[in-house]
Amino acid sequence: TAVTPDLPDRGVHPELRQIDRWLNRDVTSLEELRGQVVAVQFWTFAGRNCKATLPHMQDLYAAYHDQGFEIVGIHAPEFSYEAEVDNIVEAAAELGVTWPIALDTRKHTFHDWQEGPRGYWPRLYLLDREGNIRYDHRGEGRYSQTEAAIQALLAEPAT
Repeated sequence: TAVTPDLPDRGVHPELRQIDRWLNRDVTSLEELRGQVVAVQFWTFAGRNCKATLPHMQDLYAAYHDQGFEIVGIHAPEFSYEAEVDNIVEAAAELGVTWPIALDTRKHTFHDWQEGPRGYWPRLYLLDREGNIRYDHRGEGRYSQTEAAIQALLAEPAT
């Protein structure tokens, strides 16, 4: 049985800054998704740890998307070949990433969201319906805890 994680309100998320392009949807900002619970995942397509999280993200998307849950993948490349749009498009299709992807090629958003000198791939934030950061997880794992957090946030009344 998953224990519901602590979901403190860490305030409204930082802006998405200097996003190069969006893939997979007509979304152009997180503000457009207010009213939904949103998972923001920083990832890069060649990262082993990032790839390992994708089946779990796909399961969450399938289970909760029709209940007001959205995923936004912020693709922030670690290596130069991961910054090429054609490579990202091809990898997203091969990996089954069907949710919106913001291309953060120069990693401005990646560094704005992740305090300190180091950023992490993957890193997952959950935003409540108001756009406040309520959950933050670095790396793989904690899948049942993440799902419990999504369920708890979806159960919160919309304001």
